[in-house]
Amino acid sequence: QVQLVESGGGLVQAGGSLRLSCVASGSIFSISAMGWYRQAPGKQRELVAIISTSGTTTYTDSAKGRFTISRDNPRDTVYLQMNSLKPEDTALYYCYLNYRRDAWETRPRDHWGQGTQVTVSS
Repeated sequence: QVQLVESGGGLVQAGGSLRLSCVASGSIFSISAMGWYRQAPGKQRELVAIISTSGTTTYTDSAKGRFTISRDNPRDTVYLQMNSLKPEDTALYYCYLNYRRDAWETRPRDHWGQGTQVTVSS
């Protein structure tokens, strides 16, 4: 079993900031990447940002320049600093984990957290 515990969501005015955190625990042998997805009402889940173990990052275009993803590898924790928030950033934000459960797995697994709500008022 793998657990992802997310925190940091909330209600903020447009232009404000929030910092999301996610801690991974459980049956994890190695982590390839951690990141954040989001899903707004009536829309599909989309990638927001992802960071590999080596520190390589990828952002969706709407997050570039405003959001920063970082990672604490020894603590299996990923952060998402969100600045200059806009109402269109309102969504349920899911922590994402790409990992191997043991040394014999040939392909890593995907796992998502339960989500933390981010609401940006105009």
